[in-house]
Amino acid sequence: MTAGRKLRFALSKTKLRVLVTRYRHRDIAPSDVFIASYPRSGSTWLRFVLQEVLTGLPSSFQKVNEQIPRVGFHERAYRLADGGRVIQTHEAFRPEYKRAVYLVRDPRDVLLSEFAYQKALGQMTDRLDSYVNLFVRGELSRYGSWRDHAASWLDASRANERIRIVRFEDLRKDTEAAVRAILEFLGVHAQPEAIRAAVLDNTIDRMRAKELKEPQAASKRGEFVRSGQAGGWRKSLGPEHARVIESWSEDILRRLDYPLAEKAAGDMAVR
Repeated sequence: MTAGRKLRFALSKTKLRVLVTRYRHRDIAPSDVFIASYPRSGSTWLRFVLQEVLTGLPSSFQKVNEQIPRVGFHERAYRLADGGRVIQTHEAFRPEYKRAVYLVRDPRDVLLSEFAYQKALGQMTDRLDSYVNLFVRGELSRYGSWRDHAASWLDASRANERIRIVRFEDLRKDTEAAVRAILEFLGVHAQPEAIRAAVLDNTIDRMRAKELKEPQAASKRGEFVRSGQAGGWRKSLGPEHARVIESWSEDILRRLDYPLAEKAAGDMAVR
């Protein structure tokens, strides 16, 4: 890792981060609803689609960050009919989160997306070999390891029916149906035409065009909006790397019905 990233990670483990995070959650209401995810799990795409359906306005990075902002900047977030605000968070589950949609993505795809993103930002100089070990140990993100993060939300969803788990892969497979289910969960009735239009206006190509108009931090060296693939790790991640991740998170992978490398390889061979 670069010296700057090491410093940011060290600071994320201090009492200062605890205090800052607590302050950002100071006025959360039980009616507020969170669009939660581990970084690089597709929440930006989901927020773009939801913003269009909820507001009826074309999405943009600025509008999405205003209407469905990250926690701590949510005072004027979009309000549902019941008064609850729609807020984005990358935090692991917290007791303040009474209503939430947790978007989870296969950690093997998350790793590859995060690796490319951090390299684009100039925050990462390590090879993939060492990066995988850092990822597994949770030493790359202030939000901890993917495994612990996902486990916290899975456990919370068992205890609270107002926390919904949505797999990124299912969202990609049938976006309209998944978005419709999320909206129903939020108590929002939307016309099928409105959902379809929002989905079509936020394809990968359309979002890349929007990024050209509103460059993000990673746009200087690469792309903030990447391929958005589901299962791309099968071709891009070596079997030894996949085994490291699976040995560390097999229990969570099974809970989410994600295939292990051997089964995935067998499925591809059958095709």
